[in-house]
Amino acid sequence: MSDWETTTKIGSKYSGAGAAPRESTIKGKSALNAAQRSGAVLSTEKKYATGNAIGKGVEGQHLTKVDRTDDTGKIDTVGPKVADIVRRRRVEMGFKTQRELATKTNIKSEIIGLLESGNLMKTEFSPLLNKLQSTLQVKLSGNDIGGVMEKKQFKRNNNPAKK
Repeated sequence: MSDWETTTKIGSKYSGAGAAPRESTIKGKSALNAAQRSGAVLSTEKKYATGNAIGKGVEGQHLTKVDRTDDTGKIDTVGPKVADIVRRRRVEMGFKTQRELATKTNIKSEIIGLLESGNLMKTEFSPLLNKLQSTLQVKLSGNDIGGVMEKKQFKRNNNPAKK
């Protein structure tokens, strides 16, 4: 028999020679129970909603799991030791208010307040470190935190060749 002599019904439940029943997705417990009672072959799979993550392996599943957790990591702050040193040194240096220190260092007074309370994040603190250390003349990082720094004297380079 040639292809011209065979008949194919469009929309038929089964199409083609030796075709098996089509797979269908069962939604709901009642439909699942009915399929089990009829003796149909069942397979169950856990599906993960990973968006458009085609071909990314199990990373999408892991990220979905991470997104669903309520845990938040601990925010790394400067801590009470640095806060206490800055507060004490500000008063010793003659700055009566946080605003005076903020004006001298060109830093917002809200940031100085967060720093002195110990709630300033380390990522926000690191760019301000040199300004604060030079103004307060105290070491705010490393092993010897709180050690007094001597004010450095810079010599001018008097190069007679440039005159």
